[in-house]
Amino acid sequence: MAPQQTGSRKRKAPALQEAAAGSSSQVSAAVDGDGPLPLKKPKRPAAPRSLVNYLKGREVGARGRARLPGFDGELRGFAVRKLPELLRERELSLGTLNKVFASQWLNARQVVCGTKCNTLFVVDVQSGQITRIPLMRDRGPPPARAQPGCGIHAIQLNPSKTLLATGGENPNSLAIYQLPTLDPMCLGDRHGHKDWIFAIAWMSDTVAVSGSRDGTLALWKIDPDIFQGSIAWHSDAGLPVYAHIRPRDVENIPRASTNPSNRKVRALAFSAKNQELGAVSLDGYFHLWKARSTLSRLLSIRLPYCRENVCLTYCDELSLYAVGSQSHVSFLDPRQRQQNIRPLCSREGGTGVRSLSFYEHIVTVGTGHGSLLFYDVRAQKFLEERASASPYSSPGHAGRKLKLTCGRGWLNHDDLWVNYFGGIGEFPNALYTHCYNWPEMKLFVAGGPLPSGLHGNYAGLWS
Repeated sequence: MAPQQTGSRKRKAPALQEAAAGSSSQVSAAVDGDGPLPLKKPKRPAAPRSLVNYLKGREVGARGRARLPGFDGELRGFAVRKLPELLRERELSLGTLNKVFASQWLNARQVVCGTKCNTLFVVDVQSGQITRIPLMRDRGPPPARAQPGCGIHAIQLNPSKTLLATGGENPNSLAIYQLPTLDPMCLGDRHGHKDWIFAIAWMSDTVAVSGSRDGTLALWKIDPDIFQGSIAWHSDAGLPVYAHIRPRDVENIPRASTNPSNRKVRALAFSAKNQELGAVSLDGYFHLWKARSTLSRLLSIRLPYCRENVCLTYCDELSLYAVGSQSHVSFLDPRQRQQNIRPLCSREGGTGVRSLSFYEHIVTVGTGHGSLLFYDVRAQKFLEERASASPYSSPGHAGRKLKLTCGRGWLNHDDLWVNYFGGIGEFPNALYTHCYNWPEMKLFVAGGPLPSGLHGNYAGLWS
């Protein structure tokens, strides 16, 4: 499949493929048929040329010594705490696309994104080139009173990074693409959701769950071997032919007595260790489901902060869910009656927590005010700025909460902007999505203006 290419420069789009794995050194011993060779002095393994390795080695005095047990884990934890303050932004131009809602790394230099204007595209973070991916269409004509599209709110790769799940041309449908080629594989349309898909989570390489604002969860079984043959065939119009599938199971979110009409599923997160699925609904509840061949609900918990619970993430190491709301991040351990970790307040003017991610014990928070915050769950405090070694730096910066502020992005100066927002020169971007590439120590961040009527975008590579 040849993706559509945008941009003024006419050059061939880069192949959408996984980056080659890093090489590893091998040490071999030679044995002569007439007897053993003289013993050779073993080669010292090449020292990692990383700033983090150097800083940690200097800190613990490990230069020239053998690594202690657990050193790698300690080094990884040190990198997680040190990386945010070392990150520097490089903005990426997305043209006139409107609000990036979802993103995932495909490989070391390519990120796939979905927008409010229902565009699925791949951006090369090195060259800035954008390649659009055609969306899959439902069977038959759309309904007579089709609602205006909400765009693509979710993109998820399966554990082996061989399949990608996202929305279709109809935001109610689940689209599955094959990786690394991004060829269309199958579409769940007629028998799935009746409203927009807001969240997707993979249970395994072949089982995915989607959550919709119609108040349902749908479990899908994808077998690449069955659909493989349909990808190679093309219709007379020259468009790829893909299979149409139906969900294996559809379950309703329970109705809350406080707000029975607002049980819209907004976010999902999967615990591989416990084989459980967490779901957040806009009526202010967290639901836990057992994920097998079907879904069975285990419990529902009223959240401490009930306004705009729009994002959810899970940490396997800590067995902890984190929920982002209008002004707080709440932590949930479903196996504990009393939650021991107090919620954190974003203190960003009530613009809300718009994206969350866990790595080790650090939570990265993307706000609606264009900033990134970093919270240490173990220490129960935000990461702080460190005093610069420069004699010209201000000593007052030490101990202040570390906050990375994103660039201006692009904003459409249309009539709505002039009439309703008074032509404000700068408007902070909500950071609707962010994703780490930890091997490369890079962070991709994207979003757009928070008010629903404003048209604009932001994307940046922090490295």
